[in-house]
Amino acid sequence: MEKILYRAEERGRADHGWLRAWHSFSFANYYHPEKINFGVLRVLNDDFIAPGGGFGEHPHDNMEIVTIPLSGSINHKDSMGNDILIREGEIQVMSAGSGIFHSEFNPSPTKELNLFQIWIIPDKRNVTPRYSQVSIKQLECKNDFFQIVSPEEHDQGAWIHQNAWVSMGVFDENVTVNYSVKDKCNGVYLMVVEGEIELDGVVLKRRDAIGLKGSQRINLKSLATSKVLLLDVPMNI
Repeated sequence: MEKILYRAEERGRADHGWLRAWHSFSFANYYHPEKINFGVLRVLNDDFIAPGGGFGEHPHDNMEIVTIPLSGSINHKDSMGNDILIREGEIQVMSAGSGIFHSEFNPSPTKELNLFQIWIIPDKRNVTPRYSQVSIKQLECKNDFFQIVSPEEHDQGAWIHQNAWVSMGVFDENVTVNYSVKDKCNGVYLMVVEGEIELDGVVLKRRDAIGLKGSQRINLKSLATSKVLLLDVPMNI
């Protein structure tokens, strides 16, 4: 098994006043030749958006974009006619496909918004743009991983145009859990959202991440109350 360690403090950083962002992979003005992607996982941004701040209208195409508010809410508008609020406990998936314009703002006058924005390279190009939003609160399963994104339209959570799965886990202290990789050609990118875990002898703390290639089963132990994000993604682009 090949392991790639991504420490939280080694991520790219940007501070625009209204936006503080940490980039797990090369993005915008941050470039690292060894951190371009992990398989089809192209972007994982940890954004903190000030009250009233946000991204004005801008285009995307041929990318599967997953947005997960961790605290606060985000207002999404797009060229498909959507004008929707995404709250903590929900996820948004946008298949940019043949092209779309959208904007995203923090509607709160007082509360900072923290979200993960994830870009996954699709397995189909120029599809019809699509928007979906799913509550994940009802999917949560304590002390185990629960699926929030998959390749199947009628599967649990949202779906995307790629043979990739996204799961989250909320664990009490001193819990051991296993995860079976969905496809033998896939790797696993795992980030500790909060807390502390041990995986294959490596201790990971808040916002630390690890990429695993060539393993079909992942075993981890929570060393504290923890929340974990796991992406099971194809390694061949």
